[in-house]
Amino acid sequence: MIYSFDIESGNFTGAGHASSSVKKILKQLNVDNSIIKRVVVALFEAEINVVAHADHGNIKIILDNQEIRMIVKDKGPGIPDIGMAMKEGYSTASQKVREMGFGAGMGLPNIKRNTDEFNIESIVGEGTCLEMAVYLN
Repeated sequence: MIYSFDIESGNFTGAGHASSSVKKILKQLNVDNSIIKRVVVALFEAEINVVAHADHGNIKIILDNQEIRMIVKDKGPGIPDIGMAMKEGYSTASQKVREMGFGAGMGLPNIKRNTDEFNIESIVGEGTCLEMAVYLN
């Protein structure tokens, strides 16, 4: 099964729509709650990153009997230093985003911690692509 969700820049009200939808789907498929939690945390963090930093983005979810694969692509400024971005507490979020309670610099580390596979590629001035997976077994 394949699902796709568009993400709008700056739409913090709509942020979490994809992760909530995927949670419902996984519950209907009787996926273990511990796996659902990991998927939802990773997906929500990725959604927030796109909303806070990019011009727009897309999430593609691919479900099969072995894994839940998530591909998050955005068009935006890209990440100049992925190594720094992976450090807990490092953030380039605006003051406005921080005032809303986001931008603590835990997004990418939380994504990596909650997934079995994690790959990030970014081109400055073009955008970022995250590919991650959580195994079902």
